[in-house]
Amino acid sequence: MIKRSALQFTLLLVLIFSSCQPYKHIPYFQDLNGNSNEKVNNASSLTVQPADVLGITVTSRNPESSAIFNSDKGNAASENSVSGYLVDEKGLIHLPLLGDFQAAGLTTSQIREQLNTKLLTLYKDPVVNIRILNFKVAVYGDVARPNVYTLQNEKTTVTEALTLAGDLNITAMRKNVLLIRVEDGERKYIHFDLTSKNVMESPYFYLKNNDQIYVQPGKSKFASVNDTGFRYATIVLSALSIIAILVSRSY
Repeated sequence: MIKRSALQFTLLLVLIFSSCQPYKHIPYFQDLNGNSNEKVNNASSLTVQPADVLGITVTSRNPESSAIFNSDKGNAASENSVSGYLVDEKGLIHLPLLGDFQAAGLTTSQIREQLNTKLLTLYKDPVVNIRILNFKVAVYGDVARPNVYTLQNEKTTVTEALTLAGDLNITAMRKNVLLIRVEDGERKYIHFDLTSKNVMESPYFYLKNNDQIYVQPGKSKFASVNDTGFRYATIVLSALSIIAILVSRSY
C-alpha cells in the first residue's frame, strides 16, 4: 500500500513539473530593494526621423490666414497615410510660405519653438502645436495581444507598450525581451531583463517610432503547443500510469 501511494505521488509530481516553470522566473523587477526611493533621470526625448509624419496646427489673430499651415487642410503625407507633413529622406518638411524646414534630429518641442519664431514674421501671436502622427510600435511573440500599436504619448516605455499588448504570457521569457530599432541607418538589437529594475535605466527604455518588441516564448510554451512533444509526453505518462497499476496489483 505504501509503495503504491509512493508511485502515485511520483506520477503526480511528474505531471506538475512537466507543465510548470519555476515561479522565481515570473515576477518583474525582482531586485527592488524594499520601499527605497531612487532619483529618476530625465527621460530621453523622442527626436523626429525621416519617414515620420508630423501633424502641425497653427493659430493666430488671423486664423483664416494661418490655417494654411494646418496639416488637416490637405497637406497629405501620401495617398495611403494620415494627413500631415512627411519628413523626407533629407530630414526636411516642406511648409507653405516658409519653404523647407529641417525637422529630423529635433524634438517636437524644438520644432514648435523654431516654427513659432519664424511665424512671428508673418502673424501676430502665433501658437504652434505639433506631434508625430504615425508613431507606432510592433509588439509580438509570447504576449496576450500581439499587434502594431499607434501611440499618442511620445514618452512611451517598453513596459507601457507591453501593457498595451496585454502583458507577457506566463510562459514568456522575461529575462530576454528583445527591442529592434533602426537608427541612423543601423539596425540595433537590445535585450532587456524585465526581472531587474535596471531595465528602467536603459537609454532604450523609452521607445521610438517603428520600434519592434519581440517576447521570446519559454520552453514550456513550446512543449504545450508542439504536437510531437505533446504526443510523446502523453505516451510517457500513459506508460508510467500502466507501470504504476501493474506494480500496485502485484502487492
